Amino acid sequence: MRLKYAFIDQLKVDYSVRRLCQTLKLHPSGYYAWLAEPKSARAKDDLRLLGLIKHSWLESGGVYGYRKIHDDLRELGESCGRHRVARLMRREGLRSQTGYRRRPGKYGGKPPVAAPNLLERRFNVTEPNKVWVTDITYIRTYEGWLYLAVVLDLFSRQVIGWSMKPQMTSDLAIDALLMAVWRRKPKQETTLQNAGPIRVRHSDALDYSLALSSAAKSVASC
Repeated sequence: MRLKYAFIDQLKVDYSVRRLCQTLKLHPSGYYAWLAEPKSARAKDDLRLLGLIKHSWLESGGVYGYRKIHDDLRELGESCGRHRVARLMRREGLRSQTGYRRRPGKYGGKPPVAAPNLLERRFNVTEPNKVWVTDITYIRTYEGWLYLAVVLDLFSRQVIGWSMKPQMTSDLAIDALLMAVWRRKPKQETTLQNAGPIRVRHSDALDYSLALSSAAKSVASC
């Protein structure tokens, strides 16, 4: 029904609403009621419930399936069925950990390489733009989960770059690193420490930002 109302909303510039409703066998009052509140009470409750589902799934480390998440929701006092939880998780792409044994098949790509820890817990830095540290976290909001990536200058402990997105993609880390580059424009070798430390020598900020862009992809995938 909502798809029909959205279709009428797109064509109301060329045709009258009453004529479109007659063609689709709808009443105009239903369309205007949808126009005043496009999301139904059920859709709003699904969005609220999805936030609780994501919180439970992330707290489990991406291991829980819809059955255990449904148990967590029942402990919180939520009255919802398992099939509803499974539908919301499937729509959002949340899956349980099915096992630790590698499934048979062909796997491509390069093998993972462990980078050395260049920082080695030496947190006392004597000058700015010498060591940057980064991290990614998630924040619960009324509209769902928001992922935050930050870049911190270890000398001043100031946040020099940040980025927020609804999904944790490579652009999340890239945007935060590029913001730090264009704000500080370092002229010396800088160590970037996260999942894997990176040292970059550069002649200008553009070369540095390109190098950090490729580095951010590996950081965001960890």
